[in-house]
Parts: sequence; C-alpha cells; structure tokens
Amino acid sequence: MKITDTQRQVSEAIAACQEKKAEEITILELEKGSGAFTDYFVVCSGTNPRQIQAIADEVELRLKRTGLYPAHIEGYRQAEWVLLDYVDFVVHVFAEKARRYYELERLWKSAKRLEPADLKTPAKRAAKKRNTVAAPRRKRA
Repeated sequence: MKITDTQRQVSEAIAACQEKKAEEITILELEKGSGAFTDYFVVCSGTNPRQIQAIADEVELRLKRTGLYPAHIEGYRQAEWVLLDYVDFVVHVFAEKARRYYELERLWKSAKRLEPADLKTPAKRAAKKRNTVAAPRRKRA
C-alpha cells in the first residue's frame, strides 16, 4: 500500500493526539461517493477543557512544523468540540459528553475504520517489527 502525503499528515495528527493522552482515537476514511467534504476524520476525546485545548494545540503545532496550516478552527474557546479543518482531513477533539451526543462514528457508519498502524509507511512498519523482535541492547560499563 502506497502511503500518501495526506495519510502521513493524518498519522502526524494522531501522534500528536496520542502524545497529549487523547482517549478513544478513531480514524474514519470517508467514501468518495458519500458526499463527504474531506477524506479522513480523526476523532478523539479529552477529559477536560484544558486537555482538549492541549490536544488541539499539539496537532496544530506538529502540522505547522510540516508546513501545513488549518483552513479553519472552531470551538477552541468552549473546548467541548474543537474542530481543526485541514481540507483533506478534519481532526475532531471532543469532550466525552459532546462526543456521545453527536456520535460522528454512527453518523458516518459507512466510513472505513482505520488503525494508526494502517497509515504508517511500509518501511516504518518493517522497522517497528524488527525492533520488537531484536534483543535489547546492553549499556557499556
């Protein structure tokens, strides 16, 4: 499977969510004929407004480092549902209550669910596989 630039960017957004301890990270690959305005949704939850903002900040910071800026951001101040629109993908950071209310995964149930590993390059997957099999290195005295 060839990894696209968009998939690499989505993977970077997921890494940012993971770093800030986002919960229940879901990746939805939207179908081309579904009428969706984007290719991917990254959906995750935070436990409080400060964490929700921290997750959104980390996603924005990491992607800015790659030269990608959001086309639009909504909900940052309220921190119940922060939406970061990168055109080809959208990151949704929810408070638990808002996520249960809107149920994006149910709304877009025809979308294909992906795992973060599905978006890694074959070389990275192979390297990870090698690293998990290799014996741990010892420090020199």
